[in-house]
Amino acid sequence: MRILVTGGGGFLGHALCKGLVERGHEVSSFNRGFYADLEPLGVRQVRGDLADREAMLAAAKGVDAIFHNAAKAGAWGSYDSYYEPNVVGTQNVLDACKAHGIGKLVYTSTPSVTHRANHPVEGLGADEVAYGENFRAPYPATKTIAERAVLAANSPDLAVVALRPRLIWGVGDSQILPRLVERAKAGRLRIVGDGLNKVDTTYIDNAARAHFDAFAHLGVGAACAGKAYFISNGEPMPMGELLNVLLEAANAPRVEKFITFRAAYNVGAMCEAAWKLLPLKGEPPMTRFLAEQLSTPHWYSMEPARRDFGYVPKVSMAEGLRRLRESLQG
Repeated sequence: MRILVTGGGGFLGHALCKGLVERGHEVSSFNRGFYADLEPLGVRQVRGDLADREAMLAAAKGVDAIFHNAAKAGAWGSYDSYYEPNVVGTQNVLDACKAHGIGKLVYTSTPSVTHRANHPVEGLGADEVAYGENFRAPYPATKTIAERAVLAANSPDLAVVALRPRLIWGVGDSQILPRLVERAKAGRLRIVGDGLNKVDTTYIDNAARAHFDAFAHLGVGAACAGKAYFISNGEPMPMGELLNVLLEAANAPRVEKFITFRAAYNVGAMCEAAWKLLPLKGEPPMTRFLAEQLSTPHWYSMEPARRDFGYVPKVSMAEGLRRLRESLQG
């Protein structure tokens, strides 16, 4: 089958491309840049911007299915900088599916679409959690619009499924762990709250497997068609413990200092104001949305994903940490 992956050069995108090639598919990747590590996989790279409708239509011509993984993530930036890739880009993917008669779409969403200010989500399935509202960051706001559009597009002509992997980590991560290590080594990392709030995470291989499992079961009228699913390792850990096992795997200093949620939230508000007014480069070290995310329990039931498309995480936290430690420390 000919499959297009958007954002194939990213952390999850690369894992999707690799796994799809291993499963015998002919894979193309739609990226803004060129990624040398996709070349050995035999992945055809198509350069373009998600918000460019014509570029998206051209990239999707001749494919049988799309894994729409590309998005602008993060806790900071203008609303427009998120809206263009996340909302306009997703609509362009949907338009491409319609224009070319593409019958399957697997969409990478995020649990953040259900985020509510300092409101815990504990052990619930996607059908038990409502969308969030009054988001304090453009990422969850725009991803919510995009996920709604994807699910609404499910039809007799296009079978869609949305997956919400929680905090993907593992071998090859060039974003989350490096930032944690940098801040830990600089002595600028803090545990927000008491660090006992349980949170789910997803090892990279499990995140990719969930996409493959959903794709294998996806079709018009399938149990998973038109639905969204939380994805994780199913092993929630206290946030403080999680931070330290990841830092230990990277041979970085432990984080043992705490900051109350209220203090972190206020710092976040001040940082947001400073970055807007001055303005300052890069992302602020704290935002209100980040303070809420770091201090609130977020873990989910894998039962809907197991029931509807057989997802069972294969790489445990312990095994994932072993692999990560081996890759980083040799």
